[in-house]
Amino acid sequence: MEQTTNSITLRGSLQSLPQFSHENHERRFYRFILEVPRLSGAIDLLPIIAEEQIIMDIDPFAGEMLTVTGQIRSHNLRKDGARHLLIFVFASTVTAEDGEPINDVIVEGPLCREPTYRRTPLGREICDVMLAVPRAFHRADYLPCILWGRTAQEVSECHTRDCIRIYGRLQSRIYTKLTEEGPEERTAYEISALSADILDEQI
Repeated sequence: MEQTTNSITLRGSLQSLPQFSHENHERRFYRFILEVPRLSGAIDLLPIIAEEQIIMDIDPFAGEMLTVTGQIRSHNLRKDGARHLLIFVFASTVTAEDGEPINDVIVEGPLCREPTYRRTPLGREICDVMLAVPRAFHRADYLPCILWGRTAQEVSECHTRDCIRIYGRLQSRIYTKLTEEGPEERTAYEISALSADILDEQI
């Protein structure tokens, strides 16, 4: 794939002040949570990573409306012998501006495993896929996506290495995982597709 397609635009409110996250090649990065409401009234709590200078330029305060553009990234974290896939938004711009909430995503890449198709008890069609979205330096971001209805049915017939372009939104979902220490509440992130294109190329 010659051109990487991975873009997200968000507008929501800052949950709390940005906190230092990490340093890489003498560049400091901060992390914060953006609250982005859905039309249903539910609120997605989305993690954002931004370089220090971007944060300093706007000097945000808690509750302020922010617009963020960037890419959705993934990182494999090894902890206690297990691997966890961390999903976050890597910001290229952050601006302070009021307006209607925005949550627009476009990602494109090959399927890195076979689609999982199912029906709910009420007959709703759902398909889960994992896209390997190419990044610079021969890397990739592994992004979980969920598709619905006719789109789910069409994509369920695809196979590993088939390329898909998805238009949708990034959502957060709280679930309970049973651990040795007991039930633990965790948050999962996935791209909920509004539409999808099955591309001719294969990786």
